[in-house]
Amino acid sequence: MRYSTLTQRIAGDGAAAWNIHYRALELQGQGREIFLLSIGDPDFDTPQPVVEAAVNSLRAGNTHYSDVRGSLGLRQAIARQQSRQSGQRVDAQEVVVLAGAQCALYGVAQCLLDAGDEVIVAEPMYVTYEAVFGACAAKVIPVPVRPEQGFRVDPADVAARVTSRTRALLLNSPHNPSGASLPRHSWERLAQICIEHDLWLISDEVYSELLYEGTHFSPASLPGMAVRCATINSLSKSHAMSGWRVGWVIAPQALCDHLSNLALCMLYGLPDFILDAAQVALEQDLPQVRQMRDSYRERRDRVCACLADCPGISVHKPDGGMFVMVDIRATGLGAQAFAERLLEEHGVAVLAGDAFGPSAAGHLRVGLVMDSEHLEQACRRIALCAAQVLEGQPSVDQRGGHVDGETQNGGVEDKTYQ
Repeated sequence: MRYSTLTQRIAGDGAAAWNIHYRALELQGQGREIFLLSIGDPDFDTPQPVVEAAVNSLRAGNTHYSDVRGSLGLRQAIARQQSRQSGQRVDAQEVVVLAGAQCALYGVAQCLLDAGDEVIVAEPMYVTYEAVFGACAAKVIPVPVRPEQGFRVDPADVAARVTSRTRALLLNSPHNPSGASLPRHSWERLAQICIEHDLWLISDEVYSELLYEGTHFSPASLPGMAVRCATINSLSKSHAMSGWRVGWVIAPQALCDHLSNLALCMLYGLPDFILDAAQVALEQDLPQVRQMRDSYRERRDRVCACLADCPGISVHKPDGGMFVMVDIRATGLGAQAFAERLLEEHGVAVLAGDAFGPSAAGHLRVGLVMDSEHLEQACRRIALCAAQVLEGQPSVDQRGGHVDGETQNGGVEDKTYQ
């Protein structure tokens, strides 16, 4: 049977990047101890007041069709939060709630881009970006963001890639996978480029609440940018609500109207009990949210400290987010091969940086999604794997036992166990 060309445009390397994660789940299902650090799913529970709000809403009978744009109360809460944090004046009519930031990005791309349009994206990039733009037959123009530059985009590199076909610029700050954030002066130059060339700016800010160094800056707050900026955010990371699928777009009302039409023929609104819970998440002062942020910061610091001075390894300390990029180029082994060996022989699942683009080749993305003690154990295994690669030694004995442990001089020792 025949399938549409869309099926080809949404497949490829981005979809294949998750294969190592699926393999890790398979091994875990077989009873193996696996340190699952390959996906950015918070390991915390959703704050209890949010859960209770959903339950109460369900019991109140809020199980019917909802406003396809999201409830007015939630959109007002989102508008107030954006205004409070960025100084941007936002009306509820400039907010559309969708099923997570991924759905929001897909909707924005469908409403802004036609076949053949070019969108400039910092690379390495989140693995679904290419398929999102491929779905509308737009062309991704990558801007390499090198580890030697701290994975921060250079506005001059962006300007050099603008052509008559360029329609939009997508940037993610704090950045996934690197955790790098952009300072205000970079945003100001990027805003100039957008205004000069009449470009849309798609600003992915899903990690804005998980920034540990510096202050988050939302570019839509700059003069002349609110009319050409689509700001995307969600509750998945900040409130440990990844499974609730609540995200949103803040954009000019005309774009919001188009997104509403798209939601009408595709999503037809989120459940009201989810919307009610999300409103509580934004309006209540929840100490759990601050505690989660503090825990992620402590985990980041622990991972960076554990991997410091390990042979064959260097670490990029992220400004924010839920990941640490680990440079293993000095081992001489490619990141994908290293990640596969690390999983099969040491039980640690991470993503190879190559999945995010060639600028991250030779790097591993390590998720901060386990408690510090387990992360420290995982780091010891990463260090051991790197040491064995450098020495040309196998990572397991003939019985398939796994290794862990530390030596007295701070290195790693072979401690086999079943």
